[in-house]
Amino acid sequence: MNLSMDNYIKVRMAQKNGARTIEELKALSDIVISTEEEKKEIQAILKQACKCNNISVDAVVELVNQGIDTIEGIKEATSAGTVCGRCEGVLANIIENKR
Repeated sequence: MNLSMDNYIKVRMAQKNGARTIEELKALSDIVISTEEEKKEIQAILKQACKCNNISVDAVVELVNQGIDTIEGIKEATSAGTVCGRCEGVLANIIENKR
């Protein structure tokens, strides 16, 4: 990972608050993206709901749209949030906003 841990944390915190794009990330944080490589890495992070189990935001949104609208239900269906649990805020935001 070329992204600093500080910026990684900023991305994940912004995701918990609904950021799904670079523009939304910039609006929700004070992150400074210095290189195209950082931008690509951030875009990849924004597509992940759960890094530990490589579960995408899109996969979680699809399940929410199918009626699985609890963190426990998402965990059962995907294993997201079952390793370290730090993605639960992101999962909760996806469930709440269905995106």
